[in-house]
Amino acid sequence: MYAWSQDLPINDEIYERIRERLGNVKLDGLIVHLAIREEHGHLRYIDVWESETKCDAAFAAHIHPAVYAAFKEIGLKPAGEPTRIPIDIVEVRVADGVVV
Repeated sequence: MYAWSQDLPINDEIYERIRERLGNVKLDGLIVHLAIREEHGHLRYIDVWESETKCDAAFAAHIHPAVYAAFKEIGLKPAGEPTRIPIDIVEVRVADGVVV
């Protein structure tokens, strides 16, 4: 498994634009995605993927195009990709009781 967290200087409105652009596409290898609102109003993502390779492929094929299109729409020009902070996973348990 591959997990990371990433702090993003975006708000709920921008996040929703990205989600709309992604639609209902199934991201191969994604186990869980959390978007958490920080005190300062920005978002933190926490993702768990089957592998780093599947994560990178999903970003290249689906996530980055959606993000860049949403940013272009509102005139936002990021300085680059925010750093992914690796997470050392002990266990992932989902609501139906499946342990990954």
